[in-house]
Amino acid sequence: MARAAWAAWLLVLMCFGAWTPRQILVAAATDANDVTALNTLFTSMNSPGQLQGWKVSGGDPCSESWQGITCSGSSVTAIKLLNLGLSGNLAYNMNTMDSLVELDMSQNNLGGGQQIPYNLPNKKIERLNLAGNQFSGAVPYSISTMPKLKYLNLNHNQLSGDITDIFSNLPSLTTVDLSSNSLTGNLPQSFTSLSSLKTLYLQNNQLTGSINVLANLPLDDLNVANNHFTGWIPNELKKINSLQTDGNSWSTGPAPPPPPFTAPPQSRNRRKSPGQRSNGSNNSSSGGSSGIGAGAIAGIIISVLVVGAVVAFFLIKRNQRKGAMPEHYEQRQPFNSFPSNEVKNMKPIEEASTVQVESLPSPAAVNLKPPPKIERNQSFDDDDFANKPVAKKSNAAPVKATVYSVADLQMATDSFNMDNLIGEGTFGRVYRAQFSDGKVLAVKKLNSTALPRQSSDDFYELMTNISKLHHPNLSELVGYCMEHGQHLLIYDFHRNGSLHDMLHLSDDYNKPLSWNSRVKIALGSARALEYLHEICSPSIIHKNFKSSNILLDTELNPHISDAGHSSFVPDAEFQASDQVSGYSAPEVDMSGQYTLKSDVYSFGVVMLELLTGRKPFDSSRPRSEQSLVRWATPQLHDIDALDQMVDPALKGLYPAKSLSRFADVLALCVQPEPEFRPPMSEVVQALVRLVQRANMTRRMIDGEEASRRPDDQEQEFV
Repeated sequence: MARAAWAAWLLVLMCFGAWTPRQILVAAATDANDVTALNTLFTSMNSPGQLQGWKVSGGDPCSESWQGITCSGSSVTAIKLLNLGLSGNLAYNMNTMDSLVELDMSQNNLGGGQQIPYNLPNKKIERLNLAGNQFSGAVPYSISTMPKLKYLNLNHNQLSGDITDIFSNLPSLTTVDLSSNSLTGNLPQSFTSLSSLKTLYLQNNQLTGSINVLANLPLDDLNVANNHFTGWIPNELKKINSLQTDGNSWSTGPAPPPPPFTAPPQSRNRRKSPGQRSNGSNNSSSGGSSGIGAGAIAGIIISVLVVGAVVAFFLIKRNQRKGAMPEHYEQRQPFNSFPSNEVKNMKPIEEASTVQVESLPSPAAVNLKPPPKIERNQSFDDDDFANKPVAKKSNAAPVKATVYSVADLQMATDSFNMDNLIGEGTFGRVYRAQFSDGKVLAVKKLNSTALPRQSSDDFYELMTNISKLHHPNLSELVGYCMEHGQHLLIYDFHRNGSLHDMLHLSDDYNKPLSWNSRVKIALGSARALEYLHEICSPSIIHKNFKSSNILLDTELNPHISDAGHSSFVPDAEFQASDQVSGYSAPEVDMSGQYTLKSDVYSFGVVMLELLTGRKPFDSSRPRSEQSLVRWATPQLHDIDALDQMVDPALKGLYPAKSLSRFADVLALCVQPEPEFRPPMSEVVQALVRLVQRANMTRRMIDGEEASRRPDDQEQEFV
């Protein structure tokens, strides 16, 4: 009996022992989002067999100890798969890995000449290392959404283009390595915000301009060798322990003195961030006192005396002139009657080479108060008025855009000859400009609609706002002109024209857009709107999104134009043109108010254009087919009807599944109720998934069959 009892207890203990690990296993199950992202990553990397434990679907990475995966509880915190010969690309949904702290995929063959995917982990990521791969395109702007990032390494890839202003909100970043790529342009102003940066490697690129933006960073290690930098190496940088600057075009001789408006060193030191090193010894002798020293008091007294003397001098001179000159002559006395040394010491004006000194206030107006605002009805010529806002904006951050003269633009456009007219829209006419050095640009001559008040202040603000927008799928502002009352914006020129012309204008020299190209254009355009809506702060509503504002480069990459113009134009101006063109959302027709969701609707209309090859509104068609949205939306979920809707120019060369998914996305965008339309980030993710699924399907198809597909060069979208 006793033996039976002991046997029963033993059986219970064995069952308990067998049960306990199972319960622990369940408790340790990996977060579902992390599992899905790792499954997708495995597939995106062509399912490499050398990765132990990894699976195409399902699994438990944390408890099954997948190779290179580190977990904390049920969350994946690190992915380290370096130097394994991996190919393919990263997953499109890695941004769902909310607990990932480190991603190291360095020294592989990832990318295959494609851009770094936008949806990188961003919430907790501290270390991002994609060095030694084959990624192309620009440094991804999604890095700007990684507030905890400390280490960034993208060296030895194929990155190109300018480094955009993505570093403004990365206070923890200590190491940046962008070396051995093909990056161009000047260093971004946002580098000045990297208050914790200790190591910066930029060598072996094609970067230009000066390196002054690095002067006040707390750097210990800086390498800018083998670029095209010019100017002088700032003295602050010469004190860095590890500094490499060879292979650039530095200026020789003593550096020029700082401009008169530069703050004195004492003020700049007081504004230093805690991480910056002091260049002097004042701190050690200050004893923590915040009072004003005797030298400072003496300086203030001298300054007051000098100012008083100058004011008294001109008051006397003014009284003397009153008896000898008519009043109207005195009021228009030019500023250059000041003594030359006084003019020299005045606060300089940006773009001083084009500013006329006569545009400043007359001596009679000079006192200790700010100069009076110049009104439009005063007797100043066009040059004076055109440069007025530049003077007003002298304290603002410099605009990174080239200043062109009207004469330069007249020569480049043959006096704005109609033969060079390449487009006309809500904001003005666009001309092709061929410069003497061979460069071709697009010049937009703004009309009264773009600047209702015809104010140069408004133009300067508009141009400044546009110059801050940087995205691979936005048309980049490269220059401006504001002379003789003219307001012109200069952009990159895109040789393939607009999507509207590509779709709707017959041209014997252009072959129809393939299905792959159409998906590519839709995805790039969606990413541009996502940037305006969800990355820019405050959000920017485009208001004028349509196929004629989607410009195509030689690789058929889309570049959205007119971004940033909307705040200066009344909604009624857009509404009048949209109602005719067919891009206007229903709520805009009723209320006249534009929102982010009305942009989403317009994007859906463009997707319909891409799918059908039809114009949004075509009066030449039967009445029931004139409005593209009304005609198409009832048929989007009918497979047979959908096939009949497809652009005949495609000649049936498209994948049925991709077409159906494309239609599903656009159907969500053109819903009549704005609250049911998705945000652009979800649209981007849906289109990326469409591409991702197509990639998976393509890899499973026999190579001989794949070779018979149209447009092999773009198979990633088939």
